[in-house]
Amino acid sequence: MDGKLLLVTNVKDLDAAEIVTRYKSLADIERGFKVLKSEIEIAPVFHRLPERIRAHASICFMALILYRVMRQRLKLAGSSLSPEAALERLRRVQRHTVSINDGVPLQGISTINQEQAGVLAALKLKKPTPDPQMSLL
Repeated sequence: MDGKLLLVTNVKDLDAAEIVTRYKSLADIERGFKVLKSEIEIAPVFHRLPERIRAHASICFMALILYRVMRQRLKLAGSSLSPEAALERLRRVQRHTVSINDGVPLQGISTINQEQAGVLAALKLKKPTPDPQMSLL
């Protein structure tokens, strides 16, 4: 059996081609778990209550979906950035609230540079806009 793989299953309603397709999709699932553990850095959390286990699994699943959407959009835009690198650049964009001498708080966002604007465009996200009152400063 050198160089051959034997698949055994108890599923009776699938033909051989469908079984092989499902087996090959396991590699994609395993890559997803690798991404969750390494790149998204979701560590094991121990829950006892069923609703908390479901919530944790849902959060992990959503994180993986967002990661894959980001990776796909960056690739389609021709960007060489990884999702981690894109997030690192966008992490510098911050929302600020400033209050001077107990005055009315003013809110705004930090200046978005060309590189950050490019990442937002590649991800097909709208550029955050500052509040109109911020322009008074």
